[in-house]
Order: sequence, then C-alpha cells, then structure tokens
Amino acid sequence: MQPTVDQLLAYSPILINMSKALVVLVVGWMAAGFISRMLRRRVMASPKLDQTIGNFVAGTVRWVILIIVLVAVLNLFGIEATSLVAVLGAATLAIGLALQGTLSNVAAGIMLIAFRPYKLGQFVDIAGTSGTVKDVNLFFTELATPDNIQIIVPNGQAWGAIITNFSAHDTRRIELVFGIDYGDDADMAMEIIRSTVVAEPRVHTEPEPWVRVTNLNSSSVDITLRTWTTVAEFWDVKFALTKAIKEAFDKGGITIPYPHTVEIQK
Repeated sequence: MQPTVDQLLAYSPILINMSKALVVLVVGWMAAGFISRMLRRRVMASPKLDQTIGNFVAGTVRWVILIIVLVAVLNLFGIEATSLVAVLGAATLAIGLALQGTLSNVAAGIMLIAFRPYKLGQFVDIAGTSGTVKDVNLFFTELATPDNIQIIVPNGQAWGAIITNFSAHDTRRIELVFGIDYGDDADMAMEIIRSTVVAEPRVHTEPEPWVRVTNLNSSSVDITLRTWTTVAEFWDVKFALTKAIKEAFDKGGITIPYPHTVEIQK
C-alpha cells in the first residue's frame, strides 16, 4: 500500500529535519577536524609557542565544536539545550559511575597541561612505561616506545603516577663502570680512561670528567667514569666511550676480567 499525499506531507518535516541534521553532522565533523588540524599546524610552525599546549588546545577545540554540533542537531528535533542539561543532571548513579573515570581523565589532562611535567617529543617514564610523548589530549597521553610501539596511558593514571622525564634538562651524566684485573695498574687504567674521554669532542669539559676506583670485587677492581653530554647525544656518546675505552685498554695492556673455565688434569 503506497503512502498518501497527506501522509507524505505529515512526514516531510521529520525528513527535512533529519536531512538538516545529517548535513549539520557532516559539516560540523569536517569543520572540527579542519580547525583542529589548522591550529595544530600553526602551533607546530611557531617556535614561540609551546607545542604541548597547542596540541592540547587543538584537541579541546575539536571536542567543543563537536558538542556544539550535537546541541544544534538536538535543537532541530525540538530538544533544547536546557532540557538536555536537565536530563544529564537526572542521570542514574550507574551512568555517573561509568563517567567517573572519563571525567577524572579530563581533570588530570588539564592538570598535566597546567603543570607540564612532560612535553611533546620528550622521553619519559610514566608508572614504569617508557616512551617518547606523541600526544597529550583531554583523555590520554600517547607514548611511542623505542621500537615504535604505541602506548596509551589514561591521564588519570599518568597524573597519579611517578613521572621520570629523561629530556627535561639539556644535559645528562654518563656513568660507566669498568672492571680491571687485580694485577693491572689502576692509575694507568684511570689515565687511559681520562685521555679517551678528553679525546671525545661531544663530552663536556665542565664539569670535568670524574674517574675513581669505586669498588673491590671478588674478581676485579672497579673504576667508575662520570662525565656529561647533551641529552640528544647521550646514547651515542655512551656507546662510543664504551667501545673507545675497551680498545684503549687493549692497546695499553689493561685486562678486563671475565669468567674462565679451567680444566683440572687428573
């Protein structure tokens, strides 16, 4: 049975509102994404602006626009914003408990942006999870591990955990421990370490490198080196010094003890 003209006319306002709502949703969604991306690009291109705050603001603006779009769609169907607020205010305890974690993440996200214990691009450890900060938004912090695995940390957990920021300062101290044989000359070994460190141009002269005998183990005399370099070159310098000092020990006749298997003749 085909609908009559009167029935089509009766349904036409609903169909028109649904069409308008669909258009508002599509346009609003696209506008939110466009404005958010534009803000993020502007912030990333400006050296004077904090990229972490800009990224957070861009994400927040996107959500604000989407909420405005949602309210506009509801208005098309005769649902006023005040009515929506009243409905949300009268939500059941179960809904409130379900939203509790989300709201705590939002509050924690605001605190993270206000105090900024870490920024985009910094290498951090949050509650035992290490990685480079890729994103900080209203709900979570995104990390990328050294092997490029994505880690999502809810802001509530990030704010309530111990945060170790390895990139907060411009310089870091390298500490290396070398064990030498008891029969070797400790002063000679320390001089080899000092000369090797001085020859490395990426090592800072202030504070000057620190080299001391720090421990007498059962099978070795431990010599500790402490020296400083930039955060960006920390790992490269550490690995380069380890290799260079090992090669210098070999040339100087300094022995690094290692376990031996001795065969006993019967």
